[in-house]
Amino acid sequence: MGEPRTTLPDPRRTPRYAGVPTFCRFPLIELVPASQRPVDWALYGVPFDAGVTYRPGARFGPRAIRIESQYVKPYHLAHDVKITDVLSLADAGDAPVHPFDLEANVSEVASWASAVGDPKHTKLMAVGGDHSIALANIRATHKRRSGGGAKPLALIHFDSHLDTVDQLSGERYTHASPFIRAIEEKLIDPSRMLSIGIKGPLNTRDDLDFARKHGVTLVSYNQWRAEGTKTIDAFLSKLGDAETYLTFDIDCVDPAYAPGTGTPSVGGFTSAEVLSLLRHLAKFNPNLVGADVVEVLPDRDHGGITSLLAAHVMFEILALDAMRRK
Repeated sequence: MGEPRTTLPDPRRTPRYAGVPTFCRFPLIELVPASQRPVDWALYGVPFDAGVTYRPGARFGPRAIRIESQYVKPYHLAHDVKITDVLSLADAGDAPVHPFDLEANVSEVASWASAVGDPKHTKLMAVGGDHSIALANIRATHKRRSGGGAKPLALIHFDSHLDTVDQLSGERYTHASPFIRAIEEKLIDPSRMLSIGIKGPLNTRDDLDFARKHGVTLVSYNQWRAEGTKTIDAFLSKLGDAETYLTFDIDCVDPAYAPGTGTPSVGGFTSAEVLSLLRHLAKFNPNLVGADVVEVLPDRDHGGITSLLAAHVMFEILALDAMRRK
């Protein structure tokens, strides 16, 4: 084995509870040595929650996840891959945010993220923050694929909610609307969009209309319980090598396991189930080009378990890309 692509502090010399916390102890992007450039994935925080429709506080999510991620280790037992041997990984800090204007925030974050790392090589993982930030990272990701001239991306979407609401109180850029906007902007192809874990009561049956009319594949939590990965596998088998974005809302997990979120929806995945499902994606070797993990609300967390789970979700996503390269 040659030199690692990412150099981590030695945990036997520098304890995990010491030092300035970065995502998973990855180096700050400006400190990555020349031998490990260009960076393969830049992880960055988006401390923004003005788009929420219930409990605020997800603006503190990136900070809490950084702290809990100190105990994420680089070797993936199930995949038999050490992600730091395969990937150059870095913490790019926090994006500038516009806390009083949702549409302006999407534009500002997307503009900043578009220039992070090597735009022709570095993939972006945004850590929220509420789900409205996904639109910003999808914009930046699409722009960096062939200068924005790429086809609309495929989307794998873990969530309790559809997030295709057109407007709420006249606002078009809340955490309930990132994917209707991304589809309108031709950033996402709805016929290659898979939403996993949808559950809970809706305001009206009409809330399903947009997804159904535009060909989005929906797999509710109850459907997954009944059929396993049948529909998911059928979708992924047709995806092929399509450039794919993965978005993960922590509220797809049952609040018994992930209480720290602003719009909790009971009766969802356990922590073990959702990690297993993420690992299952590796069988289809998805071509991931960007990702986000969102909606962690530390004030509602207990013992940091939601932030810790979010950190491990980030690790699972990176491991998928490491497996593809391996």
